[in-house]
Amino acid sequence: MKNNLKVERAIKNVTQEELAHIIGVSRQAINSIEASKYVPSTLLALKLSRYFGKPVNDIFTLEEGD
Repeated sequence: MKNNLKVERAIKNVTQEELAHIIGVSRQAINSIEASKYVPSTLLALKLSRYFGKPVNDIFTLEEGD
């Protein structure tokens, strides 16, 4: 799964640490999601979607084989 979380953070000018605090996860979790090393839970994906004001599919996209 691909994501554009880093781009969305840049648009809102928010750091990984700030986003993590707002969403209620660790900075390492945000870093792992951005690096595509961790697939977020549905709950976490929905929280990120709500924070950025965008549908989940605008932040996360399936790749071939997912």
